[in-house]
Amino acid sequence: MLRHMLCLHYCWHIPDNDSGSTPSVATMLHVDSTVLKLWLKVIAVDENLNVIHQDNVQFDSELSEYRTQGGVHIQSDRLTVTSPVLMWVKALDRILEKMKNDGFDFSCVKALSGSGQQHGSVYWKTGASQVLKNLDPEKHLHELLLGCFAMPDSPVWMDSSTTEQCHNLEMAVGGAQRLADITGSRAYERFTGNQIAKICKTKPDQYHQTERISLVSSFASSLFLGNYADIDYSDGSGMNLMDIFTKQWAQLCLSASAPQLAEKLGSPVPSTAVLGPVSAYFISRYGFPVDCKVVAFTGDNPGSLAGMRLQEGDIAVSLGTSDTVFLWIKDPKPTVEGHIFCNPVDCQAFMALICFKNGSLTRERIRNECAGGSWEVFSKALRSVPMGNNGNMGIYFDTMEITPPTAGVHRFNEENTKVAGFSEEVEIRALVEGQFLAKRVHAEKLGYKIIPGTRVLATGGASSNKDILQVLSDVFSAPVYTIDTANSACLGCAYRAMHGTVAGRGVSFSEAVSKAPEPKLAVTPTPGAEKIFEPLLKRYAELEERVYKESQH
Repeated sequence: MLRHMLCLHYCWHIPDNDSGSTPSVATMLHVDSTVLKLWLKVIAVDENLNVIHQDNVQFDSELSEYRTQGGVHIQSDRLTVTSPVLMWVKALDRILEKMKNDGFDFSCVKALSGSGQQHGSVYWKTGASQVLKNLDPEKHLHELLLGCFAMPDSPVWMDSSTTEQCHNLEMAVGGAQRLADITGSRAYERFTGNQIAKICKTKPDQYHQTERISLVSSFASSLFLGNYADIDYSDGSGMNLMDIFTKQWAQLCLSASAPQLAEKLGSPVPSTAVLGPVSAYFISRYGFPVDCKVVAFTGDNPGSLAGMRLQEGDIAVSLGTSDTVFLWIKDPKPTVEGHIFCNPVDCQAFMALICFKNGSLTRERIRNECAGGSWEVFSKALRSVPMGNNGNMGIYFDTMEITPPTAGVHRFNEENTKVAGFSEEVEIRALVEGQFLAKRVHAEKLGYKIIPGTRVLATGGASSNKDILQVLSDVFSAPVYTIDTANSACLGCAYRAMHGTVAGRGVSFSEAVSKAPEPKLAVTPTPGAEKIFEPLLKRYAELEERVYKESQH
C-alpha cells in the first residue's frame, strides 16, 4: 500500500508581479491591481514524492463571516494588523471535509507536517490544553475550541505597531548588533517577542490568562497533536527571543519582553522532531492511522528552503517585485541587515534571508527607459557590453532600500567619479551587475562562502531571461539552475514530513528527498568572469557604503 505525506500551509506571501504565474503558496496575500486573496492549502505526496492531492480554502470568500480582507483585519491606527484564530481553525475543518468528500484516503497518511506564516502568534487560554486532549470527534474543531483563546485575534507579520518594544529590547541587550549576535536579527516590529511585549503591556489581563503562546506553525501542529506542540528551532529563530547557537530561549531577551515567558513558550525542539502520533480526534473523525506521525511544523520561509531543496553552499535568488536571497550557511555572521535562522532540515546548519526592495520594478523601469519596453532589446543591450561594464557601475534604489536603508540612483565611472548618466546599453548592464554584486556582497557579510559544488537556484519572473541569469552566474562564479517554486513552502513541508520519519536513523534530508525533481541547468559562468568580478565586489561594497554615508548627512 502506498503511504502518503500530508502537509498544510498557513502563509501570507506576495508573489512576483512579472512572473506570469498563478499564486504559489498555501495561504497567500496576493497583491495586484484588483484582488486580495488568502488561502490555507494542503498537499499530499506519495512515497515517490509525486503530488497526489492538493486543495485550498480561501479565507475572504469561503469564510466571509470573519469579514477579513486579504485574511486580515487592519485596525484604525493602520499599524495593528490581526487575523481571527478561529478562522484558521475553521479553515482546517473546511479543508479536511473537502478532502473527505473527494474520497481522499486518510488511512494511508504515514506522516504530516506543515508551515505557517512566520511571526504570527496564538494565545491559548488557561485550560485549553484539557480541551485539546479531549476533543469530541462528532463536532468540528472551531466549535470545540470556541473559548480557548485569550486573544481571539492574532497579530500577524503585517503588524508594525511595536516600535517602542523593539527599541526597548535592543536597549536591554546592548544594542541592535548584540541582539543580532544572539537571535540572528536585530529587533523587527513583526517579530513575535516584540508582539508579546506589546500585548503584555497593553492587555495585561489577556496576557496573564494565557497558558501557552504558539507560533502559527506550532499552533497548527497542536491541533493535530491534541496537545501543545513545541516551537521548532527554525521558526523559533524568527522571534527575537531564541539564541540561535544554543537553540534555547535567551533569558536576557525573555526578561526584556514579558514575565513568565519561558513557561508560556515551552522548550524549542529540532525542526526534524517527531512530536508524537496524530490525536484520537483525527483518527476517529477522518480515519487517520494510529501510527501517523506529526513532524514539527515550521515557518513559511524555512519551508521554502526545504521545498527548493537547498544544500550546503547553495544560494537561492528569487527575482520578483522584491528580490529575496536564501542562503545555506555553516558559519553565520549575524549583522543588523538580513536574518539568520536555524536551518529547518539540518540542525547543525543555518539559513539566511536577505530582502532587496528594488527588484523587478526597477528592472522594468530601466527596460522601459532604455529598451523601449522590450525584454528582447534589453537582453541584446546586456550582451553588447562586456563583463565589468568597462568599469562603469550603478546603484539603483528607486525606493528606500532595506539593505542599506537609503534611496536614489547613483552612477560611477571607472575612476569612481559620479556621473549624470550612461548610454542605454551601459545603463542596462550597470543595473543588472549592480543588483547581483549587491546580493553577493551582503550574502558574504552574513557568512556565505562559495565552495566547490555551489549552485545558484533562480526563481521568479526574471529567471526566465537567460541573459540576466548569465550575469548572475558570472557575478557568483557558479552555475545557475532554474526551479519551479510553485507551492514551495507547502511542498517543502511534505518533504520534511518524509524526512522526519527517517531523520532519527541519521538519514539526511537530501537522501530522503532524492526522488524529487531536479532543478534545470540554465547557464554556467563565462570563462574569466571570476577575475573580473572579484575586484568589483570590493569596489561595489565601498561605493555602496559611500552612498549610504552621504545619505546620512
